[in-house]
Amino acid sequence: MVKRTRLGDINGIDDNKIQTFLGIRYGEPPINERRFKASVASGGWKNTFEATSFPNRAMQLKLLDADGRKIPGKVSEDCLFMNIYTPKNISKLVPVLVWMHGGAFKNGSANEFDGSVLAEQQQVVVVTLNFRLGAFGFVDFSRFGAEYAGSASNGVRDAILALQWIQDNIEEYSGDPSNVTISGESSGGTMVLSLLGCPSADSLYQKAIACSPTCAYRDLEDPTNKIRLALNINTDDYLSPMLKMSSLDICNIELGFGPHVDGEVIKESTFQAIKSRGVNGVPLLIGSNSREGTLYTEGKDQDQPHYKLWNSGLAREMLCGGNPDPYLAALKAKYPDASPGKFHELIWTDMFRRTVTETARITAEAGIGAWLYRFDKAANLPQYKNYGATHAAEMAYMFNTFDNPKSHAREFHDRNDKNVRSVARDWSTTIASFMKFGQPSVKSIESWPAYNGKEENCLIIDDDFKVSQHVDSSHQKLWASC
Repeated sequence: MVKRTRLGDINGIDDNKIQTFLGIRYGEPPINERRFKASVASGGWKNTFEATSFPNRAMQLKLLDADGRKIPGKVSEDCLFMNIYTPKNISKLVPVLVWMHGGAFKNGSANEFDGSVLAEQQQVVVVTLNFRLGAFGFVDFSRFGAEYAGSASNGVRDAILALQWIQDNIEEYSGDPSNVTISGESSGGTMVLSLLGCPSADSLYQKAIACSPTCAYRDLEDPTNKIRLALNINTDDYLSPMLKMSSLDICNIELGFGPHVDGEVIKESTFQAIKSRGVNGVPLLIGSNSREGTLYTEGKDQDQPHYKLWNSGLAREMLCGGNPDPYLAALKAKYPDASPGKFHELIWTDMFRRTVTETARITAEAGIGAWLYRFDKAANLPQYKNYGATHAAEMAYMFNTFDNPKSHAREFHDRNDKNVRSVARDWSTTIASFMKFGQPSVKSIESWPAYNGKEENCLIIDDDFKVSQHVDSSHQKLWASC
Protein backbone atom coordinates (compact mmCIF):
# COMPACT_ATOMS: atom_id res chain seq x y z
CA MET A 1 0.00 0.00 0.00
CA VAL A 2 1.82 3.10 -1.27
CA LYS A 3 0.50 6.57 -0.45
CA ARG A 4 1.50 9.67 -2.37
CA THR A 5 2.23 12.70 -0.19
CA ARG A 6 3.80 16.09 -0.73
CA LEU A 7 6.95 14.82 1.02
CA GLY A 8 7.19 11.73 -1.18
CA ASP A 9 5.70 8.29 -1.69
CA ILE A 10 5.33 6.23 1.49
CA ASN A 11 4.58 2.56 1.98
CA GLY A 12 2.90 1.52 5.22
CA ILE A 13 1.21 -1.53 6.70
CA ASP A 14 -2.35 -2.27 5.58
CA ASP A 15 -4.40 -4.80 7.57
CA ASN A 16 -7.74 -3.97 5.90
CA LYS A 17 -8.94 -2.07 9.00
CA ILE A 18 -6.24 0.56 9.46
CA GLN A 19 -3.12 1.82 7.77
CA THR A 20 -0.01 2.12 9.91
CA PHE A 21 2.98 4.27 9.01
CA LEU A 22 5.95 3.69 11.31
CA GLY A 23 9.01 5.87 11.68
CA ILE A 24 8.11 9.03 9.79
CA ARG A 25 10.84 11.58 10.39
CA TYR A 26 9.66 15.00 11.52
CA GLY A 27 13.04 16.48 12.52
CA GLU A 28 16.58 16.36 11.21
CA PRO A 29 18.96 14.24 13.31
CA PRO A 30 19.99 16.27 16.41
CA ILE A 31 23.48 14.76 16.32
CA ASN A 32 27.12 15.84 16.05
CA GLU A 33 27.21 19.64 15.89
CA ARG A 34 23.43 19.73 16.47
CA ARG A 35 23.62 17.92 19.81
CA PHE A 36 21.80 19.93 22.52
CA LYS A 37 20.49 22.45 19.97
CA ALA A 38 16.95 23.20 18.78
CA SER A 39 15.39 20.60 16.54
CA VAL A 40 15.05 21.48 12.86
CA ALA A 41 12.20 20.40 10.59
CA SER A 42 13.02 17.64 8.14
CA GLY A 43 12.22 17.69 4.45
CA GLY A 44 10.89 15.04 2.11
CA TRP A 45 12.40 11.92 0.57
CA LYS A 46 13.16 10.80 -2.98
CA ASN A 47 12.49 7.10 -3.12
CA THR A 48 9.43 5.36 -1.69
CA PHE A 49 9.83 5.40 2.09
CA GLU A 50 9.21 2.04 3.74
CA ALA A 51 7.26 2.97 6.89
CA THR A 52 6.90 -0.62 8.01
CA SER A 53 9.20 -0.98 11.02
CA PHE A 54 9.49 0.85 14.32
CA PRO A 55 11.96 3.76 14.32
CA ASN A 56 14.82 4.70 16.63
CA ARG A 57 13.92 5.47 20.21
CA ALA A 58 15.52 8.31 22.14
CA MET A 59 18.85 7.52 23.80
CA GLN A 60 18.25 5.76 27.12
CA LEU A 61 19.45 2.82 29.16
CA LYS A 62 16.13 0.98 28.99
CA LEU A 63 16.33 -2.01 26.64
CA LEU A 64 13.49 -4.21 27.92
CA ASP A 65 9.93 -3.30 28.83
CA ALA A 66 8.43 -3.96 32.25
CA ASP A 67 7.43 -7.48 31.18
CA GLY A 68 10.97 -8.31 30.11
CA ARG A 69 10.31 -8.04 26.38
CA LYS A 70 12.70 -6.39 23.96
CA ILE A 71 11.44 -2.96 22.96
CA PRO A 72 11.20 -2.44 19.19
CA GLY A 73 13.51 0.15 17.69
CA LYS A 74 17.15 0.95 18.41
CA VAL A 75 18.22 3.67 20.84
CA SER A 76 19.84 6.64 19.13
CA GLU A 77 20.29 10.39 19.34
CA ASP A 78 18.66 10.38 15.91
CA CYS A 79 15.17 9.87 17.31
CA LEU A 80 12.80 12.51 15.96
CA PHE A 81 10.22 10.15 14.50
CA MET A 82 6.49 9.54 14.75
CA ASN A 83 4.18 6.59 14.14
CA ILE A 84 0.77 7.19 12.54
CA TYR A 85 -2.29 4.93 12.77
CA THR A 86 -5.16 5.91 10.50
CA PRO A 87 -8.53 4.23 9.77
CA LYS A 88 -9.27 2.98 6.28
CA ASN A 89 -12.11 3.80 3.95
CA ILE A 90 -13.09 7.16 5.41
CA SER A 91 -14.39 9.99 3.26
CA LYS A 92 -13.72 12.93 5.60
CA LEU A 93 -10.97 14.22 7.84
CA VAL A 94 -11.10 12.87 11.40
CA PRO A 95 -9.80 14.04 14.81
CA VAL A 96 -6.13 13.51 15.67
CA LEU A 97 -4.69 12.25 18.97
CA VAL A 98 -1.02 13.12 19.49
CA TRP A 99 0.48 10.85 22.16
CA MET A 100 3.52 11.62 24.31
CA HIS A 101 4.94 8.68 26.27
CA GLY A 102 6.01 8.60 29.90
CA GLY A 103 9.23 7.39 31.50
CA ALA A 104 10.44 10.12 33.89
CA PHE A 105 11.91 12.12 30.96
CA LYS A 106 14.71 9.58 30.61
CA ASN A 107 13.03 6.39 29.35
CA GLY A 108 10.15 5.28 27.14
CA SER A 109 9.12 5.58 23.53
CA ALA A 110 6.26 5.87 21.09
CA ASN A 111 7.07 2.33 19.99
CA GLU A 112 5.67 0.89 23.22
CA PHE A 113 2.14 2.11 22.48
CA ASP A 114 -0.42 0.60 20.14
CA GLY A 115 -2.77 3.08 18.49
CA SER A 116 -4.34 0.61 16.09
CA VAL A 117 -7.53 -0.28 17.97
CA LEU A 118 -8.38 3.29 18.96
CA ALA A 119 -7.88 4.42 15.36
CA GLU A 120 -10.01 1.66 13.87
CA GLN A 121 -12.84 1.48 16.41
CA GLN A 122 -13.23 5.21 17.00
CA GLN A 123 -12.38 6.44 13.50
CA VAL A 124 -9.63 8.78 14.61
CA VAL A 125 -5.97 9.24 13.68
CA VAL A 126 -3.44 8.36 16.39
CA VAL A 127 0.08 9.79 16.25
CA THR A 128 2.71 8.62 18.76
CA LEU A 129 5.91 10.65 19.19
CA ASN A 130 9.55 9.97 19.98
CA PHE A 131 11.46 12.98 21.31
CA ARG A 132 14.74 13.66 23.08
CA LEU A 133 15.12 12.52 26.68
CA GLY A 134 17.54 12.97 29.56
CA ALA A 135 20.41 15.38 29.09
CA PHE A 136 19.74 15.53 25.36
CA GLY A 137 16.28 16.98 25.97
CA PHE A 138 16.26 18.67 29.37
CA VAL A 139 19.58 20.27 30.37
CA ASP A 140 20.28 24.00 30.14
CA PHE A 141 23.25 24.94 27.94
CA SER A 142 22.07 28.51 27.31
CA ARG A 143 25.13 30.04 29.01
CA PHE A 144 27.16 28.87 26.00
CA GLY A 145 25.45 31.12 23.47
CA ALA A 146 22.23 31.96 21.65
CA GLU A 147 22.31 28.74 19.65
CA TYR A 148 21.68 26.83 22.91
CA ALA A 149 18.84 29.08 24.10
CA GLY A 150 15.90 26.93 25.16
CA SER A 151 17.99 23.76 25.40
CA ALA A 152 16.45 23.02 28.81
CA SER A 153 13.22 22.40 26.89
CA ASN A 154 14.58 20.56 23.85
CA GLY A 155 12.26 17.60 24.43
CA VAL A 156 9.24 19.91 24.57
CA ARG A 157 10.52 21.80 21.54
CA ASP A 158 10.72 18.49 19.66
CA ALA A 159 7.04 17.91 20.41
CA ILE A 160 6.19 21.38 19.11
CA LEU A 161 8.08 20.62 15.90
CA ALA A 162 6.08 17.40 15.55
CA LEU A 163 2.84 19.31 16.08
CA GLN A 164 3.85 21.71 13.31
CA TRP A 165 4.57 18.72 11.03
CA ILE A 166 1.08 17.46 11.82
CA GLN A 167 -0.43 20.82 10.89
CA ASP A 168 1.35 20.71 7.56
CA ASN A 169 0.91 17.05 6.65
CA ILE A 170 -1.73 15.14 8.61
CA GLU A 171 -4.51 15.76 6.07
CA GLU A 172 -2.72 13.33 3.77
CA TYR A 173 -3.24 10.68 6.46
CA SER A 174 -6.96 11.56 6.87
CA GLY A 175 -6.36 13.68 9.98
CA ASP A 176 -8.03 17.02 10.64
CA PRO A 177 -5.34 19.60 11.52
CA SER A 178 -8.03 21.83 13.07
CA ASN A 179 -9.02 19.11 15.56
CA VAL A 180 -5.85 17.96 17.32
CA THR A 181 -5.75 16.67 20.90
CA ILE A 182 -2.40 16.57 22.70
CA SER A 183 -2.20 13.75 25.21
CA GLY A 184 0.21 11.85 27.42
CA GLU A 185 0.69 9.85 30.61
CA SER A 186 3.07 10.38 33.54
CA SER A 187 5.99 12.50 32.22
CA GLY A 188 4.12 12.51 28.90
CA GLY A 189 1.20 14.09 30.74
CA THR A 190 3.66 16.59 32.19
CA MET A 191 4.73 17.33 28.61
CA VAL A 192 1.08 18.12 27.83
CA LEU A 193 0.76 20.49 30.79
CA SER A 194 4.10 22.07 29.90
CA LEU A 195 2.87 22.77 26.37
CA LEU A 196 0.05 24.83 27.86
CA GLY A 197 2.76 27.32 28.83
CA CYS A 198 4.36 27.41 25.35
CA PRO A 199 2.84 30.22 23.24
CA SER A 200 4.57 28.86 20.13
CA ALA A 201 2.33 25.79 20.39
CA ASP A 202 -0.98 27.53 21.09
CA SER A 203 -2.36 27.28 17.56
CA LEU A 204 -1.21 23.69 17.02
CA TYR A 205 -3.82 21.87 19.15
CA GLN A 206 -7.41 22.33 20.30
CA LYS A 207 -7.80 19.98 23.29
CA ALA A 208 -5.62 18.33 25.93
CA ILE A 209 -5.64 15.04 27.86
CA ALA A 210 -3.23 14.55 30.77
CA CYS A 211 -3.08 11.20 32.58
CA SER A 212 -1.25 11.12 35.94
CA PRO A 213 0.93 14.18 35.25
CA THR A 214 2.93 16.61 37.28
CA CYS A 215 3.21 20.18 36.01
CA ALA A 216 5.77 22.74 34.93
CA TYR A 217 6.59 25.13 37.75
CA ARG A 218 10.38 25.26 38.27
CA ASP A 219 12.29 28.37 37.31
CA LEU A 220 15.41 27.75 35.29
CA GLU A 221 18.39 26.95 37.48
CA ASP A 222 22.09 26.98 36.63
CA PRO A 223 23.06 23.28 36.46
CA THR A 224 26.82 23.94 36.46
CA ASN A 225 27.60 22.66 39.94
CA LYS A 226 25.50 19.51 39.52
CA ILE A 227 27.12 18.70 36.19
CA ARG A 228 30.63 19.44 37.45
CA LEU A 229 30.03 16.94 40.23
CA ALA A 230 28.47 14.37 37.90
CA LEU A 231 31.33 14.65 35.38
CA ASN A 232 34.05 15.10 38.01
CA ILE A 233 35.45 18.18 36.28
CA ASN A 234 36.94 21.39 37.68
CA THR A 235 35.76 23.77 34.99
CA ASP A 236 32.47 25.55 34.39
CA ASP A 237 32.68 24.58 30.74
CA TYR A 238 30.58 21.44 30.87
CA LEU A 239 29.52 21.81 27.22
CA SER A 240 32.89 20.88 25.71
CA PRO A 241 33.22 17.50 27.42
CA MET A 242 29.55 16.68 26.83
CA LEU A 243 29.91 17.36 23.11
CA LYS A 244 32.74 14.82 23.01
CA MET A 245 31.16 12.16 25.21
CA SER A 246 29.49 9.10 23.76
CA SER A 247 25.70 9.11 23.85
CA LEU A 248 25.77 6.12 26.19
CA ASP A 249 28.04 7.92 28.66
CA ILE A 250 25.67 10.88 28.62
CA CYS A 251 22.79 8.52 29.42
CA ASN A 252 24.66 7.43 32.53
CA ILE A 253 24.65 10.98 33.92
CA GLU A 254 21.96 11.08 36.59
CA LEU A 255 20.78 14.63 37.13
CA GLY A 256 17.03 14.26 37.45
CA PHE A 257 15.19 15.62 34.44
CA GLY A 258 12.02 17.56 33.85
CA PRO A 259 10.58 20.78 32.46
CA HIS A 260 11.60 24.24 33.58
CA VAL A 261 9.99 27.59 32.89
CA ASP A 262 12.97 28.62 30.79
CA GLY A 263 11.45 31.78 29.30
CA GLU A 264 12.42 30.70 25.81
CA VAL A 265 10.13 27.73 25.12
CA ILE A 266 8.04 27.32 28.27
CA LYS A 267 7.12 30.91 29.09
CA GLU A 268 4.89 30.35 32.11
CA SER A 269 4.18 27.69 34.71
CA THR A 270 1.26 25.40 33.94
CA PHE A 271 -1.10 27.00 36.45
CA GLN A 272 -0.20 30.56 35.47
CA ALA A 273 -0.46 29.75 31.76
CA ILE A 274 -4.01 28.44 32.19
CA LYS A 275 -4.94 31.61 34.06
CA SER A 276 -3.26 33.85 31.48
CA ARG A 277 -4.98 32.22 28.52
CA GLY A 278 -8.37 32.31 30.24
CA VAL A 279 -11.23 31.55 27.86
CA ASN A 280 -8.70 31.30 25.03
CA GLY A 281 -7.36 28.09 26.56
CA VAL A 282 -8.37 24.57 25.59
CA PRO A 283 -10.75 21.99 27.11
CA LEU A 284 -8.97 19.54 29.39
CA LEU A 285 -9.60 15.91 30.35
CA ILE A 286 -7.40 14.97 33.28
CA GLY A 287 -7.12 12.34 35.99
CA SER A 288 -5.08 9.80 37.90
CA ASN A 289 -5.37 6.36 39.49
CA SER A 290 -6.37 5.39 43.01
CA ARG A 291 -3.13 3.55 43.87
CA GLU A 292 -0.52 5.18 41.66
CA GLY A 293 2.35 4.42 44.02
CA THR A 294 2.16 0.62 43.91
CA LEU A 295 4.03 0.64 40.62
CA TYR A 296 7.04 1.85 42.62
CA THR A 297 6.52 -0.20 45.80
CA GLU A 298 5.23 -3.29 43.95
CA GLY A 299 2.52 -3.32 46.59
CA LYS A 300 5.03 -4.33 49.28
CA ASP A 301 5.19 -3.02 52.85
CA GLN A 302 8.95 -3.24 53.33
CA ASP A 303 11.06 -0.11 53.69
CA GLN A 304 13.65 0.79 51.06
CA PRO A 305 16.82 2.90 51.58
CA HIS A 306 15.69 5.58 49.15
CA TYR A 307 12.17 6.04 50.55
CA LYS A 308 12.99 8.76 53.10
CA LEU A 309 14.72 11.01 50.57
CA TRP A 310 12.17 10.29 47.87
CA ASN A 311 9.24 10.93 50.18
CA SER A 312 10.44 14.48 50.72
CA GLY A 313 11.19 15.02 47.02
CA LEU A 314 7.85 13.66 45.83
CA ALA A 315 5.97 15.77 48.36
CA ARG A 316 7.88 18.88 47.26
CA GLU A 317 6.98 18.07 43.64
CA MET A 318 3.34 17.68 44.66
CA LEU A 319 3.43 21.14 46.25
CA CYS A 320 5.18 22.75 43.26
CA GLY A 321 8.32 23.41 45.28
CA GLY A 322 6.66 24.11 48.62
CA ASN A 323 7.87 22.89 52.01
CA PRO A 324 6.94 19.17 52.24
CA ASP A 325 7.26 18.79 56.02
CA PRO A 326 3.76 19.88 57.10
CA TYR A 327 2.16 17.59 54.52
CA LEU A 328 4.33 14.61 55.48
CA ALA A 329 3.47 15.14 59.14
CA ALA A 330 -0.24 15.44 58.37
CA LEU A 331 -0.14 12.30 56.22
CA LYS A 332 1.60 10.38 59.01
CA ALA A 333 -1.01 11.55 61.50
CA LYS A 334 -3.81 10.39 59.22
CA TYR A 335 -2.21 6.99 58.62
CA PRO A 336 -0.24 6.29 61.82
CA ASP A 337 -0.12 2.55 61.18
CA ALA A 338 0.92 2.74 57.53
CA SER A 339 3.92 0.59 56.68
CA PRO A 340 6.92 2.28 55.03
CA GLY A 341 5.83 0.86 51.69
CA LYS A 342 2.24 2.03 52.09
CA PHE A 343 3.37 5.49 53.20
CA HIS A 344 5.60 5.80 50.13
CA GLU A 345 2.74 4.63 47.92
CA LEU A 346 0.40 7.26 49.37
CA ILE A 347 2.83 10.07 48.57
CA TRP A 348 3.18 8.98 44.94
CA THR A 349 -0.59 8.80 44.65
CA ASP A 350 -1.09 12.22 46.25
CA MET A 351 1.56 13.82 44.03
CA PHE A 352 -0.39 12.97 40.89
CA ARG A 353 -3.76 13.55 42.51
CA ARG A 354 -3.06 17.06 43.73
CA THR A 355 -1.73 18.02 40.31
CA VAL A 356 -4.82 16.82 38.46
CA THR A 357 -7.33 18.33 40.88
CA GLU A 358 -5.55 21.69 40.98
CA THR A 359 -5.24 21.77 37.20
CA ALA A 360 -8.93 20.92 36.82
CA ARG A 361 -9.89 23.62 39.32
CA ILE A 362 -7.79 26.33 37.70
CA THR A 363 -9.01 25.36 34.23
CA ALA A 364 -12.62 25.53 35.38
CA GLU A 365 -12.05 28.92 37.00
CA ALA A 366 -10.53 30.18 33.76
CA GLY A 367 -13.84 29.51 32.03
CA ILE A 368 -12.78 26.42 30.08
CA GLY A 369 -14.31 22.98 30.45
CA ALA A 370 -12.35 20.53 32.60
CA TRP A 371 -13.30 16.92 33.24
CA LEU A 372 -11.71 15.00 36.11
CA TYR A 373 -11.50 11.21 36.44
CA ARG A 374 -10.13 8.65 38.84
CA PHE A 375 -9.33 5.12 37.68
CA ASP A 376 -10.15 2.61 40.44
CA LYS A 377 -10.23 -0.70 38.60
CA ALA A 378 -7.77 -2.99 40.38
CA ALA A 379 -5.27 -4.99 38.34
CA ASN A 380 -6.35 -8.63 38.11
CA LEU A 381 -3.43 -10.37 36.45
CA PRO A 382 -1.69 -12.65 38.99
CA GLN A 383 1.66 -10.83 38.88
CA TYR A 384 -0.07 -7.55 39.78
CA LYS A 385 -2.50 -8.85 42.41
CA ASN A 386 -1.18 -6.43 45.08
CA TYR A 387 -1.03 -3.37 42.86
CA GLY A 388 -4.65 -2.21 42.74
CA ALA A 389 -5.31 0.57 40.24
CA THR A 390 -1.65 1.39 39.77
CA HIS A 391 0.24 3.98 37.73
CA ALA A 392 -0.32 3.50 33.97
CA ALA A 393 -2.95 0.78 34.48
CA GLU A 394 -5.57 2.73 32.50
CA MET A 395 -3.44 3.07 29.37
CA ALA A 396 -4.65 -0.23 27.92
CA TYR A 397 -8.20 1.04 28.47
CA MET A 398 -7.62 4.37 26.77
CA PHE A 399 -6.21 2.66 23.68
CA ASN A 400 -8.36 -0.48 24.20
CA THR A 401 -5.44 -2.73 23.33
CA PHE A 402 -7.39 -5.66 24.81
CA ASP A 403 -9.19 -5.89 21.46
CA ASN A 404 -5.93 -6.50 19.58
CA PRO A 405 -4.69 -10.06 20.23
CA LYS A 406 -1.30 -9.10 18.78
CA SER A 407 -0.84 -5.91 20.81
CA HIS A 408 2.56 -5.40 22.43
CA ALA A 409 1.25 -2.77 24.87
CA ARG A 410 1.57 -3.30 28.62
CA GLU A 411 -1.56 -4.56 30.38
CA PHE A 412 -2.36 -5.04 34.07
CA HIS A 413 -5.76 -6.65 33.53
CA ASP A 414 -6.95 -9.96 32.12
CA ARG A 415 -7.98 -9.40 28.52
CA ASN A 416 -10.24 -12.47 28.71
CA ASP A 417 -12.34 -10.85 31.43
CA LYS A 418 -15.62 -9.65 29.87
CA ASN A 419 -15.90 -6.70 32.23
CA VAL A 420 -12.37 -5.58 31.40
CA ARG A 421 -13.22 -5.63 27.70
CA SER A 422 -16.49 -3.77 28.24
CA VAL A 423 -14.98 -1.01 30.41
CA ALA A 424 -12.06 -0.58 28.01
CA ARG A 425 -14.35 -0.21 25.01
CA ASP A 426 -16.47 2.36 26.83
CA TRP A 427 -13.48 4.36 28.13
CA SER A 428 -11.79 4.52 24.71
CA THR A 429 -15.13 5.65 23.27
CA THR A 430 -15.27 8.35 25.95
CA ILE A 431 -11.77 9.51 25.01
CA ALA A 432 -12.83 9.70 21.36
CA SER A 433 -15.95 11.71 22.21
CA PHE A 434 -13.77 14.30 23.92
CA MET A 435 -11.49 14.42 20.88
CA LYS A 436 -14.41 14.88 18.53
CA PHE A 437 -16.62 17.29 20.44
CA GLY A 438 -14.54 18.93 23.18
CA GLN A 439 -16.54 17.33 25.96
CA PRO A 440 -16.66 13.65 26.94
CA SER A 441 -19.74 11.45 27.07
CA VAL A 442 -19.88 8.07 28.81
CA LYS A 443 -22.14 5.42 27.34
CA SER A 444 -23.47 3.97 30.60
CA ILE A 445 -24.27 7.20 32.48
CA GLU A 446 -26.57 10.09 31.68
CA SER A 447 -23.86 12.74 31.78
CA TRP A 448 -20.36 13.49 33.03
CA PRO A 449 -20.57 17.05 34.35
CA ALA A 450 -17.59 19.32 33.96
CA TYR A 451 -15.51 19.95 37.06
CA ASN A 452 -16.27 22.97 39.20
CA GLY A 453 -15.07 24.07 42.61
CA LYS A 454 -18.48 23.55 44.22
CA GLU A 455 -19.39 19.93 43.42
CA GLU A 456 -15.90 18.81 42.36
CA ASN A 457 -17.43 16.25 40.00
CA CYS A 458 -15.21 13.26 39.29
CA LEU A 459 -15.82 10.25 37.06
CA ILE A 460 -14.95 7.02 38.88
CA ILE A 461 -13.87 4.22 36.54
CA ASP A 462 -14.19 0.73 38.02
CA ASP A 463 -16.36 -2.23 37.04
CA ASP A 464 -18.76 0.46 35.87
CA PHE A 465 -18.78 4.25 35.61
CA LYS A 466 -20.25 6.72 38.06
CA VAL A 467 -19.89 10.42 38.85
CA SER A 468 -19.10 11.29 42.47
CA GLN A 469 -18.48 14.58 44.25
CA HIS A 470 -15.72 15.62 46.68
CA VAL A 471 -13.86 12.32 46.34
CA ASP A 472 -10.56 13.99 47.28
CA SER A 473 -11.80 16.03 50.23
CA SER A 474 -9.94 14.16 52.99
CA HIS A 475 -6.55 14.43 51.26
CA GLN A 476 -7.21 17.97 50.10
CA LYS A 477 -7.17 18.90 53.78
CA LEU A 478 -3.67 17.43 54.03
CA TRP A 479 -2.49 19.42 51.03
CA ALA A 480 -4.08 22.57 52.46
CA SER A 481 -2.07 22.16 55.64
CA CYS A 482 1.06 23.23 53.79
